[in-house]
Amino acid sequence: MRVLIVEDEEFLADAIRARLEMDAIAADIVGDGDAALLAVAVNDYDLVLLDRDIPGTHGDDVCRALAADPEGPAVLMLTAAGRLDDKVAGLELGADDYLAKPFEFPELIARLRALNRRQFSSHPPVLERNGVRLDPFRREVTCQGRYVALTRKEFSVLELLLKAGGGVVSAETILEKAWDENANPFTQTVKVTISTLRRKLGDPGIITTVSGAGYAIR
Repeated sequence: MRVLIVEDEEFLADAIRARLEMDAIAADIVGDGDAALLAVAVNDYDLVLLDRDIPGTHGDDVCRALAADPEGPAVLMLTAAGRLDDKVAGLELGADDYLAKPFEFPELIARLRALNRRQFSSHPPVLERNGVRLDPFRREVTCQGRYVALTRKEFSVLELLLKAGGGVVSAETILEKAWDENANPFTQTVKVTISTLRRKLGDPGIITTVSGAGYAIR
């Protein structure tokens, strides 16, 4: 999952990103509505965590623009206004969910994961292919019935490959989805992570390299 955090309170934005990264969720930060619209146009986000009261283009207008795109990311609106009519107004703008400040991080994570499940409702809760079984909610992976301990990034990469259903996932897509916008596009990080995954899964042939295209679990 890759999330765009649109929040002008720098300390809060950094705290949210740090907490998301603990749950293997890649996140970028922008501080105003104009930057948010640009970031969504350039990058492929699954979810946007949108503060309603932001500088530049107002959060309501950002939400309205994102909701108008059927292929766009889901929106979780975040605001200090917690009255019922405020929540109704936010949802009517097209937000997929609404969370009032102050909030607890476990609730935020749960809401983001629930929205992400809706985005990928065609996928089973547990992903299985070629003897590999990944439970995204228990954060567990087994291969041929054997438990496999993975780091957060290794888990995210494996989840991307399994969600592709046998399709090829490029190194660029893996880097974009499992890391954030600060990742070096020329890094060998993806190649190293794939190599480590193959070793931990115990069968190098499980993850196939498709020359010039990327990686797949056939």
